[in-house]
Amino acid sequence: MHKNLTELKHPLLMHKLGHLRDRNTNSADFRNLMTEISKLLAYEAMKDWSDVETMQVETPMSPTRVDRIINPPVAVAILRAGNGMLDGILSMIPIASTGFIGIYRDKFIHNTVEYYFKLPANVKGRSILLCDPLIATADTMLAAIDRLKSYQVGPIKVLSVLTSDHALKRLEHFHPDVKVFALNVEMEMTENGYLVPGLGDAGDRLYQTK
Repeated sequence: MHKNLTELKHPLLMHKLGHLRDRNTNSADFRNLMTEISKLLAYEAMKDWSDVETMQVETPMSPTRVDRIINPPVAVAILRAGNGMLDGILSMIPIASTGFIGIYRDKFIHNTVEYYFKLPANVKGRSILLCDPLIATADTMLAAIDRLKSYQVGPIKVLSVLTSDHALKRLEHFHPDVKVFALNVEMEMTENGYLVPGLGDAGDRLYQTK
């Protein structure tokens, strides 16, 4: 049991995940499914949002008071697979701003390498929705969280489709304050760091690359 994990086991999400796993799902359908899943991940991650202001508006029938989100989160994609989640998240939270982190695990130096980092201005204290559809070893995710925290951001929530049990244990050890939202926990990985059964390389399947 992982105390910082929220696992979304809704039948509709499981149906969509089944199509993502299918090697015969083409790239266009894969992108659409990723967008649909990301919308629901964003919905769940925003469930406890309390930073709102109440204001009065006029409905066609009468005046009423409504809540509006203030200080919206920053959606941060870990390149490149994380980009496949942004459309869905931003369609649910159009007032969110966006950041990008390019980090990869270098097998020769056995360490992570950052090649791109771009955040909106004034991120100090802002809530972060950190997006990466697959978390296997967690090396890249841990490095991304470290970098975000160096900017003194607010609470970080990780949005993912699949994560490994190994990754969750590492995240809970190094960053116990970070919450993770995912559809399923995979118990196995290959020697090359691919989740099993997983869904292959999300970036390649999103963008038809090898």
